[in-house]
Amino acid sequence: MDLSSLMFPLLLILFAVPLFLSARKQKKAAAEQQELLAALEPGDRVMTTSGLFATVADASDEATIDLEVADGVVTTWLRQAVREKVDTNIDTTDVDEDADEVSARDSDAVVDATPASSAIVAPPLDAKQDSKN
Repeated sequence: MDLSSLMFPLLLILFAVPLFLSARKQKKAAAEQQELLAALEPGDRVMTTSGLFATVADASDEATIDLEVADGVVTTWLRQAVREKVDTNIDTTDVDEDADEVSARDSDAVVDATPASSAIVAPPLDAKQDSKN
């Protein structure tokens, strides 16, 4: 058997295996997302695909979900718009301590108010000029 007759099966294996593995990975991710959407309950904190953080107000409908985006403001979204559940028990004490250290250090430093760039900003367009053109 010569090398040219082995080339096609070898190329087939080199392309088929990664395709098969990526398809399995995508199928697993889709199944996990469906499980998440089915398990949503009122009171869960979520983030939508557009980056909005909200609390689930009503999850009784199969296609839509009601999200409370602010106190008393409830909006209806497609369930597929929910990207992930957000952990509501985030410990921010370390972040606050680091911020205090940075602000104390910066208050002693001289602040340079010169812009980092020498770019010239164009004036805003006049709405009357736009309507004439």
